[in-house]
Amino acid sequence: MTTVPASMNAIRLHPPGGLDRLVHERIDTPSPGPGETLVHVHAAAITRNELDWPADRLPAIPSYELSGVVAATAPDVDDLTVGDAVYALADFERDGVAAEYAVVAAALLAAKPQALDHVESAAVPLAALSAWQGLFDHGGLAPGERVLIHGAAGGVGSFAVQLARYRGAYVIGTASTSGVEIARELGADEVVDNSKIRFEEAVERVDLVFDTAGGELLERSPMILRDGGRLVTVAEQPSGEGVYFIVEPNREQLVEIGRLADAGKLRSLVDSVYPLGEAHAAFERSMRPGKRGKVVLRVVDEESEAEG
Repeated sequence: MTTVPASMNAIRLHPPGGLDRLVHERIDTPSPGPGETLVHVHAAAITRNELDWPADRLPAIPSYELSGVVAATAPDVDDLTVGDAVYALADFERDGVAAEYAVVAAALLAAKPQALDHVESAAVPLAALSAWQGLFDHGGLAPGERVLIHGAAGGVGSFAVQLARYRGAYVIGTASTSGVEIARELGADEVVDNSKIRFEEAVERVDLVFDTAGGELLERSPMILRDGGRLVTVAEQPSGEGVYFIVEPNREQLVEIGRLADAGKLRSLVDSVYPLGEAHAAFERSMRPGKRGKVVLRVVDEESEAEG
């Protein structure tokens, strides 16, 4: 039986918000309500600019991607058991998971991929779900189609390359010079170094553009589309036609993503790892350009991770 402490270490963003208002403090451990699960967090991933998200409900715990072990469940939760290793993208409308324990809706928790450790698993949910939903739900990518992925070596883009290849598409990526080889290793059929050449001068027309970068790359993307082609972006609202969306938590999709990881068809890219108490430095890193994968907070050390 897991013993849950009355208080826990957590990172909280205090008003008025911003990087300098992150505080490592001791707070009461939350308890799960109906339909909820208390997770002993082993690792939590962070996303650039996420400190702007909870501005209307401070103080708030940041980070919405976790990997950990079930510590307690509400009486009405019957599909999860204490000790289960799980991962999830949590609900954006409540406190995040940069803490020793976090309450998460049971309906959002999926079994952690066995092939990945907790740090690697925490780096998956938001980026992989963004790629899945952008390519398949909004982009309708079909086998044999041509897809251009902007930011192919980044957090979302790296999963998009792998998932598009899994779906049987012809995959073209754009990346900076340092990311070109990474995109190739992940399975891109072609990679354009956008620091040396304009992609529209090097690539034949495509059925789908999936943009993770925004800015000038997004603005120039319509000219590369075939008739009837689609443009989907997670970066910003396009000025013309196209779909901009915000990722949604989805347990069923995480289950399938976990299966792909366990089958060796999906790699998790981790840029850097920081202990929970160094969240300030971790968020600073997340805001810098040139990252290759996610920035992750390690909440439980390697020896303790063996329980999950």
